[in-house]
Amino acid sequence: MNPLDIIKKYYPLESEAFRILVTHSRSVADKALSIARMHPEMNLDLTFIDEASMLHDIGIFKCNAPDIACYGEAEYICHGYLGSDLMREEGFPRHALVCERHTGTGISLKMIEERNLPLPQRDMQPVSMEEQLICFADKFYSKTKLEKEKSIDKVKQGLSKYGAETVGRFDSWCKLFLGE
Repeated sequence: MNPLDIIKKYYPLESEAFRILVTHSRSVADKALSIARMHPEMNLDLTFIDEASMLHDIGIFKCNAPDIACYGEAEYICHGYLGSDLMREEGFPRHALVCERHTGTGISLKMIEERNLPLPQRDMQPVSMEEQLICFADKFYSKTKLEKEKSIDKVKQGLSKYGAETVGRFDSWCKLFLGE
């Protein structure tokens, strides 16, 4: 499977949204792969990590996010499950789970209910090690400041508005993947 072939089905090659998506996703993939290679004991699927990292944000074009050249109708928080739906239609259910579960440090059903989020009523937290690693790597890159990696402190600062549980999950990933 070539992730770029799938992305090109939904994003015009010359579009700003394509450039933003591919640049961001490549940064996430490179970081995730670099971390995975530091942990041969985890026996992570490197091919899957590369593919799923490139596709994790494929649903952004369906969202209203003009700062990243996306002019859809859905709220940005919906991009994960919308991308998941696309990946299932494409025949890649495992990749679909990464799309659905990568937002923040994952979104619990409790959080969806308590905050009345416009999301399907189900748990959307990363489960497999590959899902967790991609979600973790994604936190270091924004789509508005491409190629600029955030520090751990900057990531935590951004996550803190979503509560202690979110920051705690990120901290546990720092220990697991970086030994920090």
